[in-house]
Amino acid sequence: MDYHISDLRKYTRCPRSYLLEKADPEGRGVFQSYVRLDDEVSELAAEVLGITECFMGKRNDDPSLAMEALNTYEWLCKARFSYGGLRIKVPFLHRVEYGFELYFLFLGLYPKDLDLQYYCDTVWVLEQLGIRISNMRIIHLNADYVRGETLDVQKLFVISDTFYNSKNHPGKPLEETIRSNISDPTDLMAEMDRARELPIPDPVRSSSCSGRQMCRYLERCFLADREVPDNHISTLVGGTERFAMAEEGRQYLREADVSRLEGSPMQYAQVMADRNGGLFADRASLNGWMEDVTYPITFLDFEWERFAIPPYQGMRPFDVLLFEYSIHILAADGTITHTLFLSVHDDRRELAEQLIRDIPEEGTVIAYNAEGAEKLRINELIAQFPEYTAQLKSMNDRMKDLQIPFTSGFVYDVRMRGGWTLKRLMSMMDDPGYQDLDIRQGMDAVFRWRELDRDTEGIDREQIINELKAYCGMDSYATLVVFQWLQSILNESFS
Repeated sequence: MDYHISDLRKYTRCPRSYLLEKADPEGRGVFQSYVRLDDEVSELAAEVLGITECFMGKRNDDPSLAMEALNTYEWLCKARFSYGGLRIKVPFLHRVEYGFELYFLFLGLYPKDLDLQYYCDTVWVLEQLGIRISNMRIIHLNADYVRGETLDVQKLFVISDTFYNSKNHPGKPLEETIRSNISDPTDLMAEMDRARELPIPDPVRSSSCSGRQMCRYLERCFLADREVPDNHISTLVGGTERFAMAEEGRQYLREADVSRLEGSPMQYAQVMADRNGGLFADRASLNGWMEDVTYPITFLDFEWERFAIPPYQGMRPFDVLLFEYSIHILAADGTITHTLFLSVHDDRRELAEQLIRDIPEEGTVIAYNAEGAEKLRINELIAQFPEYTAQLKSMNDRMKDLQIPFTSGFVYDVRMRGGWTLKRLMSMMDDPGYQDLDIRQGMDAVFRWRELDRDTEGIDREQIINELKAYCGMDSYATLVVFQWLQSILNESFS
């Protein structure tokens, strides 16, 4: 059985998900990247390397074509090679006097040695084929590059001979690190051959199940998680012992052996919520968080796109482009007003100016996950439009993060089931929330907006615009509803 280098990476990460994907390749759906990439990065990188003529590999090429090209071309781009049942695609090979220079291409800012298997297996295949690698470098995007009116590819990329460390500083030498970790993948491929002849293994919980990108098979693997009661011990946040305790017969949060918990405020809140009949509220801490909230209260939500290659002036690699915001304003007399802004293409200045007009100059601004989202987006607007620094900074100075009462363990309701997303919280409210929307997830909103921005043929623009407005509007409305729920919890303690 022949394998692509990506197969080894997937199998090593999680044999079960790899085998499920191979068993049902059509079930993968259409992949859409979380980061927007409209430019052909390989072509841009080729400009940096000064490549004017090359052998250009294509999908499904016979590996013999690349082997033949080694003798006739100075440069090989996207060349396909194969050895011992392992297929690879090499970004750039440059023939020099004493062999070939190998250039890896990393679509990011700071290549680290987290994916050594890919680098090592690439070199292993090439050298098993008798291709002498005289030098290794890695091309990656430049975090310090700011786009002018046109894209400067020479400044857009960095050519490095090191990996970066955890602080994003040059660290381990690239070639030395790769060579010291190369191993023969033959045994791994033999194991993969055997695995494909056996029943798909039972699921095993690991860090691969969730993370920056949740495994598409998570619910399928752990369907039973959805069927347990809200107060089941498996919902314990970060509890490494929770499944062991469940096997011992401790089925509910209230039965947790607290001596075996990590002791986070959220865990304490969860256990106490179950012991208190379903809700825990540290009203003193919640009141402390609430006491400096002043009217009018502005509930804010942003939607944005992230670009790997900066498409507009003043943007850096992996910068975001705000394309929508929704604002619900709660006055002291209970009156609620709603404002929304939606743009297509580059309307950053117009968005910033309208945001300044729409948000009151006084009163608290509240966003959900403000520290990780809205505050960062406003700081980016300040950097791009320094003439509005005072007005935008005032918003951030008055902003509070509605996520804090939950992450800090001030409030926990067992119906949260160990989560605290806005959608999870809204599912507890007497409100239809997101249920009737066509768009229910943030990335789905981004994917729909891409259709507008790319002027995709055959789309119903008006329908997409209405869907985007409804989704973003629901996010700021949900923030308002959850805030009022917290207010009601406090009011109960004083009634």
